[in-house]
Amino acid sequence: MSEADCLFCKIVAGEIPAKIVHETDRTLAFRDVNPQAPTHVLVVPKDHYPDAAALAAADHGLADDVLKAAHAVAEQEGVAGSGYRLVFNTGAEAGQTVFHVHGHVLGGRGLTWPPG
Repeated sequence: MSEADCLFCKIVAGEIPAKIVHETDRTLAFRDVNPQAPTHVLVVPKDHYPDAAALAAADHGLADDVLKAAHAVAEQEGVAGSGYRLVFNTGAEAGQTVFHVHGHVLGGRGLTWPPG
């Protein structure tokens, strides 16, 4: 399931290049083009869901697969032990700009709270 005009669907399909760092049967992880931390990787389901709410209502186990992939990325990037942040922006007012659900894996520096 994909959307013809979706940037992340095109990355999943290999139509747009990305720096892939992790892949499973159902997920893909790639470096953010505008990193906000030394580690900034986006983890997406290969199927198109517009936001975290749609992912939560989706196919059983897919949200779990996305979280497992995010943790695998954190381990691979060497930030799992020191700490990392997972962010899922849902909706325009929350800062979501690409409407294909994606988790940001951020780490490699101190991350303050609250985020801004």
